[in-house]
Amino acid sequence: MGERVLDLGSGAGTDSLVAAQMVGPGGRVTGVDMTSEMLAKARAAAVEMGAANVEFIESEAERLPFGDKSFDVVISNGVIDLIPDKEAVFSELFRVLMPGGRIQLADVTIQKPVSEEGRRNIDLWTG
Repeated sequence: MGERVLDLGSGAGTDSLVAAQMVGPGGRVTGVDMTSEMLAKARAAAVEMGAANVEFIESEAERLPFGDKSFDVVISNGVIDLIPDKEAVFSELFRVLMPGGRIQLADVTIQKPVSEEGRRNIDLWTG
């Protein structure tokens, strides 16, 4: 059995579809989003690509509809910062992640306003 990937905040499905190609036909990707409009776009893109190993589920990140230890990998791109209860999100991510699983996040979280100089310094925003 291939890797099982959860894409938290999958939006229009771009990252989920890339992950589906990476895990191949033996793997499975589940994209989760809370907006039906984005899920419709993601599902249409999956059909257009013929990606049979990806599905899209409507859910909030703080209450994922999956059992414990359901995924080998969790990915998320630019969503966690938008969710007020980050503790609940991370609790859910670790609950659904297999022991020894991997998390790949791309997000920016700030606590204080960024100065104008800081906004112009690209090295502060990239890793």
